Amino acid sequence: MFDFEKLDLYQELKKLNYMVYKKIRSSSGIDPYIIDQWKRASLSSLLNLAEGTGRMTSADKQHFYTISRGSVFECVAIIELTKDLGYLTNEEYEEFYLGYEKASKMLLGMYRSQA
Repeated sequence: MFDFEKLDLYQELKKLNYMVYKKIRSSSGIDPYIIDQWKRASLSSLLNLAEGTGRMTSADKQHFYTISRGSVFECVAIIELTKDLGYLTNEEYEEFYLGYEKASKMLLGMYRSQA
């Protein structure tokens, strides 16, 4: 097992990615650009976390954790827009939002632990 697979944060981001893909598959009418960007940002949050854990220096780790956190922020902007456009229910929005908020806090903790 790789180190990143043991992280609660990795499991949270993996769950969020699953939710994104499930929502996208079940929704019609969402702008294809929004779908593409949401998939990219969601996957980026997961992949940059994994890559960062494999880096050897604290500065490298921090760099990838920062990118991952930026992607989480991007996902929050996307869910706000999709909710406003009527593609997410309030319950779906809350579930996504709380997951992204948790992931953001965990990423910040990982960043600070490298300082």
